[in-house]
Amino acid sequence: MKLYVGNLSFETTENDLQDLFEQHGAVNEVRLMMDRMTGKSRGFAFVTMNDGAQANAAMAAVNGHELNGRALTVNEARPREERPRSYGARRSFSGNRR
Repeated sequence: MKLYVGNLSFETTENDLQDLFEQHGAVNEVRLMMDRMTGKSRGFAFVTMNDGAQANAAMAAVNGHELNGRALTVNEARPREERPRSYGARRSFSGNRR
């Protein structure tokens, strides 16, 4: 079961999340989402746990838990919605108005 973990402090690491969730069961994977441009945390992560009962226990225990000064939001991850990509839709604002 994959869990979404939101409202993370920018100082939170994957190890912090691993340690927190391992208190409730075996953690398969932790993926802290990073901004490609800046290399900084985007403030959310995904934690995968193989056992559904342990994942539900972790979700109940960690949701609202304070970590690095932020109250965490934890729920079951949903598949990402497809967003239409608009290739070539960028406008150039070079100031050449006619």
